Amino acid sequence: MAAGRAHRDGTLRRARRPAGPAHPGHPGTPGGHVTRAVEVLRAGALTTVQDLGRAGWAHLGVPRSGALDPTALRLANRLVGNPESAAGLEITMTGCDLRFLRATAVAVTGADAAVRIDDRPGDVGRPLGVPAGAVLRIGPPREGLRNWLAVGGGIAVEPVLGSRATDTLSGLGPPPLRDGDRLPLGTPTGPPAGVDATVTAPVPTELRLALRLGPRDDWFTATALERLFGSAYTVSPVGNRVGARLTGAALPRAVAGELPSEGIVLGAVQVPADGQPLVFLADHPTTGGYPVVGVVDDVTPLAQARPGTTVRFHGPQR
Repeated sequence: MAAGRAHRDGTLRRARRPAGPAHPGHPGTPGGHVTRAVEVLRAGALTTVQDLGRAGWAHLGVPRSGALDPTALRLANRLVGNPESAAGLEITMTGCDLRFLRATAVAVTGADAAVRIDDRPGDVGRPLGVPAGAVLRIGPPREGLRNWLAVGGGIAVEPVLGSRATDTLSGLGPPPLRDGDRLPLGTPTGPPAGVDATVTAPVPTELRLALRLGPRDDWFTATALERLFGSAYTVSPVGNRVGARLTGAALPRAVAGELPSEGIVLGAVQVPADGQPLVFLADHPTTGGYPVVGVVDDVTPLAQARPGTTVRFHGPQR
């Protein structure tokens, strides 16, 4: 792209990066020997280490990254007695299986999913005790896309630029998990929260996203802006932590040509040459060369938006 341009084949490329080790000795586990650790038995489609991100480095071309739903990660951390900024796991679409080498507290938040500790059922949204040697199984979401897992003491991989978050675009942070990886755990700093359960919010079939126009809305025709606010868009299967690609009414331009690369922020709605909007998420590039028609106030709902979900934009006051 210019880092933020959609690729010519219409896909969002995932960054090429070295594969994670399939044996004890995952990044952040010096010598491969750990006593407080979790072993990855089944990593699933995409499971990554995430915290609240590495803010403050955009001027050097480093995205913030971090959990796609920071509120869900904060809640999971509070449930196990961690600071809200502790690193956990973001688990996408297919769940994962983990073995804990020592007894610990865990909490799963986000989408409704089946949770089991060995043969014992557990619940999303409550602290759970995992005995030493037990296997935690998190099933695929019944609706939505993602879950967040916090573990007492947090995931203690080595931080990069102040964060342990996996950035799938730049390659910073630990690589996505693979079967056989072993992750170190920190020392718990507090007891699990004294709650029986928290409420799991239903995942809507239609999202209404507040959008502020600019900085390049003048590059689009009046018809384009009418379509943007008056049409329903659909979440495309072609998307990832970088951005959610939408399909629907194309947005025609009033200005031909391309821009020099300029800054991109979380929630920026970039419009490539095909006229289909792309909403940038946590691993977004810091610059891009296609015009940004507006910026979404809160992209968190897109963290659970499966392909086919309807998206409508409205002004920030509505």
